[in-house]
Amino acid sequence: MANILELQDVCMTFGQVKALQDINLSVREGEWVAIMGSSGSGKTTMMNIIGCMNKATSGTVILDGEKISRLNAKDLTAIRRDKIGLIFQQFFLISYLTAVENIMVAQYYHSMADEQEALEALERVGLGHRARHLPRQLSGGEQQRLCIARALINHPKIILADEPTGNLDEANQNAVMDIFHQLHKQGSTIIVVTHSPDVGSHADRIVRLEFGHMVSDGEKKA
Repeated sequence: MANILELQDVCMTFGQVKALQDINLSVREGEWVAIMGSSGSGKTTMMNIIGCMNKATSGTVILDGEKISRLNAKDLTAIRRDKIGLIFQQFFLISYLTAVENIMVAQYYHSMADEQEALEALERVGLGHRARHLPRQLSGGEQQRLCIARALINHPKIILADEPTGNLDEANQNAVMDIFHQLHKQGSTIIVVTHSPDVGSHADRIVRLEFGHMVSDGEKKA
């Protein structure tokens, strides 16, 4: 498989703080990678760079064959919209829109809203019967599954999830991880940023950060 993502000598500084130092990472198409580390390790900074929300201070980032580290904010927004499916711990759902309408908003910003396609996306994550419900009428697990459906609707090159089970109980965590396993079997590239060993254990490969440095990068042992 070809590499879908490459970070080459990537550094990120905030004033005098070195958040990331000399990061080299390649992710193959269809791979499931967990980026792990304690608070302050740099994993959220790395996620923001991969997700085109921040530009690295130095180094090169290549996504789907395109150097994105030199792009301006407008172009990065377009890359994020077209190629990355973002899943956040905080959900970021629009409170006054129904489940299906939240997905259609993501479609609208990408190309054109299609209610039938949005409904099918909800069916994929087991929420077809909740399509007309508002976010406040959904459980935490259902809201996260809605976020997954929203992230998938525009067929992204990479699914990028930030602590996707951080607000969920064990049963809902398992339901979300089951969806990730289904997506992985279908060939999706998944990058999960997490501090949870349980969540990280589902990945093909675990990358560990400490104080801005990548301290390990390897395939999981069977």
